[in-house]
Amino acid sequence: MVLVPTLDEALRLHDSGYRVMVGSIDDPATYRAARVDGAALVAATGADTTNANVIFTVREISSTVPVVATATKEASIDILTLAGADQVLRLGDMLGTAMAERALAPDGLSHVIGQFAGVLIAEARAAGTSLVGGTLAERPMKDVLGVGIIGVWEHGEFSIAGADTRLGEESVLILAGTRDELDAYDRAYATGTPGTDSVLILGGGRVGRAAGRAFAASGTPYRIVEQRPELVPDAEHYVIGDAAALEVLEQAGVRTASSVLITTHDDDMNVYLAIYCQRLRPGLRIIARANLDRNVSTLYRAGADDVLSYASTGAAAMWNQFRGNDTLVIAEGLDVFRSPVPPSLDGKTLAQSGIRASTGCNVVAIDKNGVLEGNPRGDVVLRTGSDLILIGGVEGRGRFAALHARTAGARRRRTRQG
Repeated sequence: MVLVPTLDEALRLHDSGYRVMVGSIDDPATYRAARVDGAALVAATGADTTNANVIFTVREISSTVPVVATATKEASIDILTLAGADQVLRLGDMLGTAMAERALAPDGLSHVIGQFAGVLIAEARAAGTSLVGGTLAERPMKDVLGVGIIGVWEHGEFSIAGADTRLGEESVLILAGTRDELDAYDRAYATGTPGTDSVLILGGGRVGRAAGRAFAASGTPYRIVEQRPELVPDAEHYVIGDAAALEVLEQAGVRTASSVLITTHDDDMNVYLAIYCQRLRPGLRIIARANLDRNVSTLYRAGADDVLSYASTGAAAMWNQFRGNDTLVIAEGLDVFRSPVPPSLDGKTLAQSGIRASTGCNVVAIDKNGVLEGNPRGDVVLRTGSDLILIGGVEGRGRFAALHARTAGARRRRTRQG
């Protein structure tokens, strides 16, 4: 549920499909009416000062409900924690660091994005590796390295991995395995070394500055293009000017940079700059920020090699902080989740279960009485009492839940008839 102070904003969000409540965010009566003491999580995502008031007001009603807040200033972390926040996230820093990591990683290197039930979930670009052009059936990594490919991103679209999945230069693999298995994958497929060539950052706001700090820590030369002189602390790493102007880009080093990070808070500008940079230097690696998830696919079409969504980065970080052991959010609409083996699948092998074909979910691991079998083979026998660890989108997860419900209903009917 989204709490907003005005009716106009509530109507706009309601029309977009959100559950909304109207009320003063600094009034304890609002939170009592919202039954905040029974909430799974309270997320305060406004200005730092507003968040402090929200947290303090919520704590007047409940001392136990989990509260996570966003902060723009480093000094606000302590203040929001003192107000009662369980976790404070600086999303600008998180996003900028993540974008820098994409630029620094050599092609093929796995990058851990989460851990669930003892299994590491990672992503790795296929570009520049021997994987490009082949199908997964022709690259039996499970047999050789132990690591499993559970899905593939293509221009922001996720699909479950199958034997006939063919990998291209734009493919980003979602991997599951142990640390040793991911290390074996890196030894087999990672190419080159972390980049040391210069990197260009377009936008000197919080995200761009965080990316710059990450490059500085790694010893990677970088230049930031920023229009507002008040955001330019030094002339060594900054160029003042419009990133859409060719002379400014050339002064910043676009002709020799190995990567460009597009970090402005305006998605229209980010799309514009992605098209411009891709046409200016075909083959230049482009990592772009999306402020709205609906613009992720547009940025890929505009020429970006990687797109990180501000909204999804924050939502995943908030959810994963308090998820328990039931769900890991990989990206917007894509989860790793746990579910008991449905009774209808008892005694069937994983290949016979048809889970992937009927639900669109892929089995990452099987938990048998606390013993985890990662990347299970097709001939493993499923038993009730065990848990499946799966990856899937919203629709796939719904289809799996419906399958579970149908088998449970059929079992109850047979019991009544007997």
